[in-house]
Amino acid sequence: MKIYKTIFLLIFVTLFSACDDKLELSDPNNMIAENYWASAEQAQAGIDAAYNNLLIDGYYMRMTPALTDGRADDFRGDTPWPDLMQVSNFTILPTADPVQWVWAAYYQQIFRVNQVLQKVPEIEMDESYKSRIIGQAHFLRGLAYFHLKINFEKVPLVLVPAEGEDYNTPTASEEEIWNQIIADFQKSQELLPVDYESISGPDKGQIGRATKGAATGFLGKTYLYTEKWEQAAGEFDKLVNGPDVNIYSLVDNYRDNFGPFNENNPESLFEVQFEGTDEVGGTVMNYGGEPSGSWMQVSSVGHTYAMDGYGYSDFLPTQWIYEEFKEEQTVDGGVDPRLLATIASYEPGANSTTVYNGVEWPHAEEAIYPRKYTHDGFGFDLESQGSVELSEINYRVMRYADVLLMYAEALNETGQTQQAYQYIQQVRDRANLPDLEEVKPGMSQNEMREQIAHERALELSVESIRYHDIVRWGWLYDSDKLEEIRAHDSEFNTWSEGKEYLPIPQSELDVNPNLEPNSAN
Repeated sequence: MKIYKTIFLLIFVTLFSACDDKLELSDPNNMIAENYWASAEQAQAGIDAAYNNLLIDGYYMRMTPALTDGRADDFRGDTPWPDLMQVSNFTILPTADPVQWVWAAYYQQIFRVNQVLQKVPEIEMDESYKSRIIGQAHFLRGLAYFHLKINFEKVPLVLVPAEGEDYNTPTASEEEIWNQIIADFQKSQELLPVDYESISGPDKGQIGRATKGAATGFLGKTYLYTEKWEQAAGEFDKLVNGPDVNIYSLVDNYRDNFGPFNENNPESLFEVQFEGTDEVGGTVMNYGGEPSGSWMQVSSVGHTYAMDGYGYSDFLPTQWIYEEFKEEQTVDGGVDPRLLATIASYEPGANSTTVYNGVEWPHAEEAIYPRKYTHDGFGFDLESQGSVELSEINYRVMRYADVLLMYAEALNETGQTQQAYQYIQQVRDRANLPDLEEVKPGMSQNEMREQIAHERALELSVESIRYHDIVRWGWLYDSDKLEEIRAHDSEFNTWSEGKEYLPIPQSELDVNPNLEPNSAN
């Protein structure tokens, strides 16, 4: 059973208190906080409300992937929507709606998990069940702050439900934010189960909840982003070789990671559970606002990315990433199979001359379009399933292939370059590429850095990862690398120092006098 099938049955909880000298009327569908948080069922509804944030427009429904992929050198803007185009070419203004939407989505999730972390410990309920709920809250808060830090640079740190003057939380230091992210992922790693099949309780068998593996993966990723290489390697080693959470593996078919079939497979550490209207119904798009029972649980990523004639085609792959896929042939002389899972292109030599449900290639032969996270090639006639902008495809937030490549990177950075080969090769083997130790033996640490960057570009293209790799590697401030990136994607010609971040929304700066602008404002 997927967790999100029941997520909109939650009771919306407010922080407003009734005045003592007024008649108090209780609305069971809109309870105040002081009357809530009294049972295990309410604790569960509280954490489910925090998962709900993953489904809205500012988060994984559309804008978190779109605003991230759009800024990378493997994707370029192809949209009439000025805000998306300006994000893609680094000229976005702090008054732009999408910037506000992602900021609000992350902090709304933080607001909800802070209530869980404050109130649930006081509830009398099964202690193991309570620990799992608290562990999930720490994971979701760590995830939200991770997104805030890498996208907005300078953000407030809110750790208790805010009210009154406390809403004017000052900007935290970089160290404070990263330390809190690490602490949240550490705590979730401690409290969460390896899976929900081997537990007992109301959450038994519920797919989509955060696990120990997800917490371990994101803890390792946080160490990687902060260049704590040994700690990062230690966490990834738990997932690859450890006795506890090494339950993951690569699926045989790379494309199974981005389509509507074989979801929540052994390669997935954490994914957002979207559902079509056939499964959960709903008449109102889940863009945001106060949730209700009429909300859908659909994704708009596919429709946003899909090719002309089938979707909005708001972005296109760059010619560079297309050519990068063709740089190396498979062991039997073929094309890297990840190319046609990531990009829709006319490839008669690879028997790729149709789109969607067998339609002959309808574009210019040299045209290329995104295919990852669309329905193209899965036997569907259209992109939208049932109505405009609807997709039931889960969004994979972290995959085991990413873990293997991050582990290789951490090993390389600690001087264990030779040991890194084996983990890269696992990813290459699925793509049927030659043995790296044979074609590029004895690489230096810097040569291996370049190789890992290449491997990550191909394996993880259009997965909201490439852009943040570029930023964390410091390539925008390396003149040679910046020149390379600009050759990949001319949109980087309008990048300037500090603009690698999204600007703090002007609406937030206007209401919070303690909030500092960031380098993009």
